[in-house]
This record gives sequence, structure tokens and C-alpha cells, in this order.
Amino acid sequence: MDRLSELFSIAGKTAVVTGGSSGIGKMIAAGYVSAGSRVYISSRKAEVCDEVARELSREGECFAAPADLSTEQGCRLLATQIASREPRVDILVNNAGATWGAPLEEFDDAAWDRVLSLNLKAVFHLTKFLLPSLEASRTGDDPARVINIGSIDGIRVPVLETYSYAASKAALHQLTRHLAKRLAPNVTVNAIAPGPFESRMMRATLEMFQETIEAATPLRRIGRPEDVAGTAIYLASRAASYLTGAIIPVDGGLATTR
Repeated sequence: MDRLSELFSIAGKTAVVTGGSSGIGKMIAAGYVSAGSRVYISSRKAEVCDEVARELSREGECFAAPADLSTEQGCRLLATQIASREPRVDILVNNAGATWGAPLEEFDDAAWDRVLSLNLKAVFHLTKFLLPSLEASRTGDDPARVINIGSIDGIRVPVLETYSYAASKAALHQLTRHLAKRLAPNVTVNAIAPGPFESRMMRATLEMFQETIEAATPLRRIGRPEDVAGTAIYLASRAASYLTGAIIPVDGGLATTR
């Protein structure tokens, strides 16, 4: 392996990707598997998690680790499960999330509790419980990595009435910066803020507005799997070992050029 390839390599690293059975989480997990990492994917539905792990295992090492991360206890159980199988974790991708859309007058506590529990509190708790495994992986100038999946809706004001989702992602970006300061130098913490990608969460929006969204995006398209996977691979590689506390929009310029 030449020096440049080694700089961007994540071969041999162990990664945990939450929400890894669909959407952006699956895109990242597939990219990690293809790049030679040993990947654990987690999602609430065990049968789906098992099915996707089998699918991705055709390209490399991928294992199912189902868990309900909407509670602190669920996060603790996942961290315990991973620690019992691996001596260290090099990469944690906090991707599991939920959204909720409703008119302002109908936006009740349930619309806040479900979204904040998964999009924000779960990131904090899982990172906390996996910290010993992450700190065990640091070698020399190559710290462990936490990569949080935020959103451009945490940067700009969204078009749709997704109040709790947008607020949770803005808070996640700040949590990323806070954890980056607290966990340095053993662990770097960065966030990817995706724009529109094909996912279950975006399906209805893209069915109605994909052409409009693409026309409004400077790069004139929605995101592809390699766009977010490539960014996640970079953040997990030696090339990003001096980067922490950053929020990286991967949105074709949709939010960043407004």
C-alpha cells in the first residue's frame, strides 16, 4: 500500500454504525465494509438488521447488533454487547434517528419526546457507554473517531414543519463540538450534515419534490451513496486525525450557498 492509500485507509478498523440497516446508515456501513473495516450495524428491528448484515457480508465483515436506542438502558445494552465481542472500537457512527412533521398547532409532546430521545439523547448515552472501547483503540497520532449524523436542517430553517427534527439536529451539532473538546485527544468527534439522499425518511418528500430540490441545488442532484460514504471514510481515516469539532455539510451546496 502506498503512503497516500495508507493515509485514507480504514482497513482493519472496527466500526459501529447505528441505524445501519437502511438509508444513510446503510450507505456508510456498506462503504466501511468495502473499505475493509469490521462493521457492526444496529437497528431496532432484529430481523431487518440480520438481513442487511448478511447482505453486506458478501463484501466483507458485517455483523448485526440489534438494539432500541431510544432509552438510556438500550444504549447501555448495545455498548455492553459490543464490548463483549470486541476489545476496542475504532469508529462510532451515531446515525440512528427519527423525524416528525405536523402543523404547529398539532405538534405535541410525543412529537418532541420520540425525536429528541433518539436524535440527541441516544447519541450522548451511546458515546458515553462506548467511551472505554473507543479510548482503548487510540494508537499514537490516530485517535478513535465518533461521527455524528446531523442534517442541513440543523443549519438552515427547513421548509417543512419538522420542528423537533430541526431543533434536535442543531443541538446535535453543538453536542458534537462539546464532546470534541471533552474527549480530545483520545477521540475526535465530528458531524456530517447531509442534504437530501434517498432514504426511508426522505421518501415521501422526494416523491413529491425531487425535481424542485434538484433544481435548487447548485450541483443539480440529490446525494448518492458514495457521497456520504466517502466523507465518512475520510473522517475515519488517518487523513482526518487532526480534525475535530467540525460540522461538514454534504448537500451539493443546497444550504451552504444560500
